[in-house]
Amino acid sequence: MRCLLLLGTGLIAAVAHATPPAGPPVPGEPQVIQQVTEDEQVRIEELRVRGQTRRLTVQPKIKGLPAYEIVPPEPGRDPAQDPKAGQRVWFSLSF
Repeated sequence: MRCLLLLGTGLIAAVAHATPPAGPPVPGEPQVIQQVTEDEQVRIEELRVRGQTRRLTVQPKIKGLPAYEIVPPEPGRDPAQDPKAGQRVWFSLSF
């Protein structure tokens, strides 16, 4: 279990430093990038709006392990002062 979490954390760091595909943004619309990183053990989906991570979802591929979300820091707030930033949140209900 710890190996999976460490692997997921390493992949998250890699996703955070990945460069988004270049494309001309439409005038007046925010740039939205949906990026998926996947290997044999985990699938990570990232949503960025205007270059800031808004959602980071981790789906382990090991049976029985639930998907979870990593809370990104709030825009305009110092990450060191944001107690929720970087915390894992498991989904309890899904519709």
